[in-house]
Amino acid sequence: MINAIILINAEKGAIQPLAERLAEVPGISEVYSTCGRVDLVAVARVADFEALSQLVTVRLNEIEGIHDTETLSALKVHSRHDLETMFSVGL
Repeated sequence: MINAIILINAEKGAIQPLAERLAEVPGISEVYSTCGRVDLVAVARVADFEALSQLVTVRLNEIEGIHDTETLSALKVHSRHDLETMFSVGL
């Protein structure tokens, strides 16, 4: 499983409809609106880097309202919550 954070700047007036559309895209698990230097943060969870490439370079390019993106590939989880969740299901 590949996890990635996709930072998204939206076209003017497109944040809400864009967030709703992104939340429906297979491979996107969550979308957050923000009040920082980017408009939206999408969390992608896909099988492999090829699927991430398809998601970012093909599927997201088909969605109107995206001004630009920056994709950050996650390397390692450093969250107590995630570790506790793994152990609670018997891993």
